[in-house]
Amino acid sequence: MGLQVHRVFSVAFKAAALRRVEAGEALATVARDLKVERKLLYDWRRAYETGGLAGLENRKPGRKPGLPMTPEERALKPPPDLPGDLAQAHARIAELERKIGRQQMDLDFFRRALHLAGGPEAQVSTASASTRPSKK
Repeated sequence: MGLQVHRVFSVAFKAAALRRVEAGEALATVARDLKVERKLLYDWRRAYETGGLAGLENRKPGRKPGLPMTPEERALKPPPDLPGDLAQAHARIAELERKIGRQQMDLDFFRRALHLAGGPEAQVSTASASTRPSKK
């Protein structure tokens, strides 16, 4: 298998090819004359229709703009450095820790009540499963 050469075409070359197609020449004929794939002409036409001549400019290699990031890309992206966001995150963590504490107290209360009532969970330890809040 031979080495494939990545050809780069100028905006003028692409525009000239598209003018030939717009003038009524068969797309397959233009592709054959210019020694390019038909798909490439279709891609150029779509790029021209959506972005004009700017759409025909050569893009730098990489992910297409507007596509969602992959999980790996998201993991490598640094977190925002805004102090307001950090303060909001700490406030949210504190709120969730309080909520967990209340739920644990409710759970302990009902376990103890069930134990005193002699219910099926009477054998369960009534010791609190609470955890200490995280330090800031």
